[in-house]
Amino acid sequence: MSGGTALRHRLAERGLDRQLLLLVPGLACVLALFIYPFAYGIGLSFQPASGGVLGAYRAFFTDAYQRDTIATTLGLSLPAAILNVAASVPIAYRMRGRFRGKRLLTTILVVPITLGTVLTAEGLLNYLGPTGWFNRALLGLGVIDEPVRLTNNYWGVFFSLVITGFPFAFLLILSYLSGIDPTLERAAATLGAGRWQRFSRITLPLLAPGLATTFCLTFVLAFSVFPSAVLVGDPAGSTRVVSIAAYHAAYEAYDYPLGSAIAVIMGVVELIVVAVVLGLRSLFYTGSTGGKG
Repeated sequence: MSGGTALRHRLAERGLDRQLLLLVPGLACVLALFIYPFAYGIGLSFQPASGGVLGAYRAFFTDAYQRDTIATTLGLSLPAAILNVAASVPIAYRMRGRFRGKRLLTTILVVPITLGTVLTAEGLLNYLGPTGWFNRALLGLGVIDEPVRLTNNYWGVFFSLVITGFPFAFLLILSYLSGIDPTLERAAATLGAGRWQRFSRITLPLLAPGLATTFCLTFVLAFSVFPSAVLVGDPAGSTRVVSIAAYHAAYEAYDYPLGSAIAVIMGVVELIVVAVVLGLRSLFYTGSTGGKG
């Protein structure tokens, strides 16, 4: 037996074969593009110019202007994620069956994915801005005396997060719903259960893991908001989110340890919210038969 064959046999005994070598390029990319920058950023956050090892973190939490960005970001991302998930459930539930125009309606609902944040922001400015169609129509009808401010503030960013986040939530929930056996609801209907009873006692508990996962992904997407907060928000005031604080610290003040510390804080806050949501998920009964969650 040759040395190469013997080596393959020894690797096979340990559960390793040549097919696993296909993972090497992917793992190398993950290490080079994610693990190393992540570890480097964490290490850099503990190397401030002054204040000791935790000086950058202390500088962030002792500065109210910096610290309040956490509450501002949560105030945008949590309601946006909740609304996207809540709006997706009834629409996806109705679209499980077959009906004429289903493909067209699905395409319309997911079109915002193709628009991008910048184009979405431009559309909001043109439609909801002080001189946009919405305000012009209300002024023309005499409903208002002066334009309603719906951009360059909290609402502009919120609308942008809803528009860009809804398609992801809708597609995820639709996939989870498609994994729930429809015969369960039909069996409950034959026993006299109404539509709401079938949804609340069968579909919703089985969908709970998928809802939690969808909420987490939608929340993380919204929590990292940056372009919307600048383009249709008030980046120096009401929509100064954590990502803007990190950008200013690193690329305007050139305080890279503080910028890295803020990025680490962002990740910790996201992990806390995700952990809480996944912990609450266990309170719902999912049963032995369910969707893909």
